Amino acid sequence: MREETGNLQSARKSVRLLDATMRDGGIVNAFLFSDEFAKNLYETNVKAGVDIMEFGYKADEKLFDAKKFGKWKFCKEDDIRAIVGENKTDMKIAVMADVGRVDLKRAVADKKNSVVDMYRIAAYLNQIPSALQMAEYCKSRGYETALNIMAISKNQESDLKRALEEVGKSSVDVIYIVDSFGSLYPEEIRRVSEIYLEVGDKYGKQIGIHAHNNQQLAFANTIEACACGVNYLDSTMSGMGRGAGNCHTEAMLGFLKNPKYRIEPALAFLRGFMKPLKESGAVWGYDVPYLLTGLFNAHPSSAIEFIKNGRDDYIEFLNALLFME
Repeated sequence: MREETGNLQSARKSVRLLDATMRDGGIVNAFLFSDEFAKNLYETNVKAGVDIMEFGYKADEKLFDAKKFGKWKFCKEDDIRAIVGENKTDMKIAVMADVGRVDLKRAVADKKNSVVDMYRIAAYLNQIPSALQMAEYCKSRGYETALNIMAISKNQESDLKRALEEVGKSSVDVIYIVDSFGSLYPEEIRRVSEIYLEVGDKYGKQIGIHAHNNQQLAFANTIEACACGVNYLDSTMSGMGRGAGNCHTEAMLGFLKNPKYRIEPALAFLRGFMKPLKESGAVWGYDVPYLLTGLFNAHPSSAIEFIKNGRDDYIEFLNALLFME
């Protein structure tokens, strides 16, 4: 829903910056963030003017061994409250749920009993009916909802448009463009944004973007979408996220011209927490194998394994990707 557009020097009051460090970043370290990290990130985001902070996933402990993951894989109410209290701030709290990986009827309380404000449902195109059912359930409990359609670079435009029509007719508040493989270029993001925004204009929906940095384009793609009128912008501190990572929160805080956003708190957090996290062995960010999976629109799992094994035979990896095609 294009309420307004702007330019590089203007401030769009409709923009919402969402920090997903503990959710997408949690994929890097099995969500093993300390309470000190979570509390400081929360306070940093509040001071920096971030609009929404995503704490992690709502996953089912029947499907995932709690001994192998930190608490933010499951985002229990008491754990979130231990960090935010009653969250008496302007910043909203979000969590994500994957289709088929959580029993929402058991996991989701009524909004009046929760400090969570938004549920983001993640789904592939063929899972849209199930995703909408999940979103409708969360909406009925009083929450804002978003639907993140993953891996759109693998879908035919006609299929995507049909799915967006169904989402548009639903009660979902925000529809997200997700470049899961980091394979899209700004010119393509412009076209995709227009497709989503047409649906947003038609049905009164907000549009968001979640970009990955395989080709070092996450920031470029995010601000390109923003220039087109996309309002909900995802980012993570130091770009922490699966594989090549995401658009950097600190870059967005520097780019967005609304005076409410401040980069200084983020810079202090980077020094105090993100730098030590990297030094402790957590690995994410641009690397040649991610570039190659991005170029060939391939899932980054093979690149993650390549890096984990300490390999540097890039041409052999390239040839394996070509063979996969």
